[in-house]
Amino acid sequence: MNQLLAMRAFARVIESGSFSRAAEQLDLPRSTVSKLISDLEKHLAIKLIQRTTRALTPTSDGLAYYRQAIRLLAELDEVDSAVRGRKLQAHGPLRIDAPASFANCLLIPALMEFNRQYPNITIALGISDRAVDIVSEGVDCVIRAGKPENLAMISRKITDLEYVTCAAPSYLRRMGTPLSPDDLQKNHRSVGYFFASNKVEPLIFEQGTVRHEVGDHAFTTNEGNGLKEMLVAGAGVGQHFRSIVQHYFNTGQLVPLLEEWSRPTMPLHLLYPPNRHQNTRLKLFIDWVIQRFGITQ
Repeated sequence: MNQLLAMRAFARVIESGSFSRAAEQLDLPRSTVSKLISDLEKHLAIKLIQRTTRALTPTSDGLAYYRQAIRLLAELDEVDSAVRGRKLQAHGPLRIDAPASFANCLLIPALMEFNRQYPNITIALGISDRAVDIVSEGVDCVIRAGKPENLAMISRKITDLEYVTCAAPSYLRRMGTPLSPDDLQKNHRSVGYFFASNKVEPLIFEQGTVRHEVGDHAFTTNEGNGLKEMLVAGAGVGQHFRSIVQHYFNTGQLVPLLEEWSRPTMPLHLLYPPNRHQNTRLKLFIDWVIQRFGITQ
């Protein structure tokens, strides 16, 4: 038995939740992956995986072995990288996924800075507001706004994103300027965001202990760039991250409103699987992202 390959196969099966997906990621036949796991169980004389017709889960022994195995595999990969000189001159591909607004307005304009520092690292950037399955889609890390929900992933906080209420001058000329959240709700059109579950996010206004929510939007979208473009087009009043729309304030395409009211900030995190924490390319990217964007926007 190739124990090292068996350990890698076992780790991929646990992370992907599937023999087939693990086999695809390792570029091995499914039967080979299944045999590697069986041989590993025989070698260790323990049951690693509990299989049912619907799912597979690690046993308590399997989970303990997985946690040790991924640390050992990561250390081995790090040794290999150091020996090959990659520690000083990292190279190879990284698959990243980021929300549309952050990717287009902040990350992409800064990527040439990363490229100048690490010219031999190639970036494949997925741009989407949808939830990505990191393991099954072969993604090295994702950048996401909000509280991390997948506890199996390692999370690094990048920053807190500040909201700002705004509208286009064309809208304000047509409809006037809202004087308060109540005025906005009664006499204006609002633009908002909806999630994959079709849940609509209200505009939120806080001042001390007072809180207002404005819903029932005239236009909604499930993508950050779409929300920005609706605002610029004069569709209504909405809220977006200040770091995303600051450029449009500078050019006069958007105007900040109701600044005496605030909305709780949104945390921005970078998430990645635990077995990849020693990947030199990924570590360099994570450190760069946190250094580049890790301030209150």
